[in-house]
Amino acid sequence: MRRVLFTFVLLILLVVGAAALWIFQGPKIAVYLDRYGIIESSSEKIASVEYHGDGAAGTLFVNRTTLFLDSVIPPAQAPTIGSTKDGKLAIAARGKVFPLGPLAPGSDDSSELLAAIPDTGDDATLMLGHSRAYWPNPFEMNFMTGVTPSWKRHTYQRLRWIKPNGSKLEMLWRYQQFYYTQDGWANPTMTQEGQTGLIKIEISP
Repeated sequence: MRRVLFTFVLLILLVVGAAALWIFQGPKIAVYLDRYGIIESSSEKIASVEYHGDGAAGTLFVNRTTLFLDSVIPPAQAPTIGSTKDGKLAIAARGKVFPLGPLAPGSDDSSELLAAIPDTGDDATLMLGHSRAYWPNPFEMNFMTGVTPSWKRHTYQRLRWIKPNGSKLEMLWRYQQFYYTQDGWANPTMTQEGQTGLIKIEISP
């Protein structure tokens, strides 16, 4: 009888401990699990790109999706964006430059709006997705509206651009998305300082 009681108490403690761990460390656990795959909600070929900014930070508009460059999470390094000598919109990071495509007529270095389309033969896609795992949010308080999300999860934006010669650009953004009991999942690009934004940019070779 004592052994059964001991086993039952131990099981309860394990369940309580696991629940507490998921509540307080949920975001970190979800990030770890995301390494093994996320749920893809959409994927589309890139038909157009617009850059709004002064060359550092700013915003990319890819098809109908907004990609923010203002928040970069280490070890990722902030990219710079501008035009090349042969008139193409390009992204540079860690000393490497990746040309996206020819600038639209009227674009120039002095403009804060540069637009381009992919080069012929480019394989350029934008994927949107979210974590398989989400975590509870029982202790957050909102004294302004009284409404707080009951669950949260990570969302992702992945830009992958491959040239016919094999050179590749990959960029990945991570945000949070809140779930409200009455309204369901809200804006998928909620931010949290130091944790959300551009988390990866790689140009290869």
